[in-house]
Amino acid sequence: MQFPLKTIIIDDEPLALSRLRRLLEKHSEVFTIVSEARNGAEGLVEIDKFSPDVIFLDIEMPLLNGFEMLSKLTKMPLVVFSTAYDQYAIRAFEENSVDYLLKPVENERLIKTIEKIKNITKAHVPGSANPYSDNLLRLLEEMKPKKEIFSLSVKSGDRILLIPMTEITHFEAEEKYVFLNTLDGQKYLLNYTLTSLEEKLPKHYLRVSRAGIVNSHHIKEIQKHFNGKYVIILRDRKASQVTSGSTYADAIRHLLDN
Repeated sequence: MQFPLKTIIIDDEPLALSRLRRLLEKHSEVFTIVSEARNGAEGLVEIDKFSPDVIFLDIEMPLLNGFEMLSKLTKMPLVVFSTAYDQYAIRAFEENSVDYLLKPVENERLIKTIEKIKNITKAHVPGSANPYSDNLLRLLEEMKPKKEIFSLSVKSGDRILLIPMTEITHFEAEEKYVFLNTLDGQKYLLNYTLTSLEEKLPKHYLRVSRAGIVNSHHIKEIQKHFNGKYVIILRDRKASQVTSGSTYADAIRHLLDN
């Protein structure tokens, strides 16, 4: 990136937008304003048109809010959030965006943002994505609400059974196959990979090894094993035991701490 940076301001409040424009124009050696937008939908159009280096983005906006707009981008510019709502000043976005400006934006505070941007551009390797963009994309993906599921379908002969999530104790991979296990000791073949399951399951389902996911609500006991591994004993009829992988030890310890 080269200075001045192509900049877009996205804010649905005319007064806030004009105030920020005046402040940025005082720093024309850093920013050149190529466009403005009044909501997230307009913002997407302008970003696609101008490919800005940096955007100043309000969070609360009609049609698409700032987070929803960002989630639709394929290429992430540097993002500076601005909002009047202090509840959005959360650590995650302070760490994963370039900066966070509370309205009304003051020039002294903007100068600190400029210093951050200069440091980022100095460290940026041409042709590579900046780490703030990667982190923000990752955070937005994590923020997406998972669709709640209440059961999984399995085939049993000529029938299709719906197994309630509350009755599932664990999933295990055996060679190319993945099996669902229930409280009553039944075992069913699934048409999912463990990775695809992990993406759709509720948070209390815990990946404990390359070959296993357990329902933490049905853990009876956890025993220390060797090489940082654990043996997880479940509450099903067979008192099934699942051995964790050593690389998943942190997840198990986090479970023990809660």
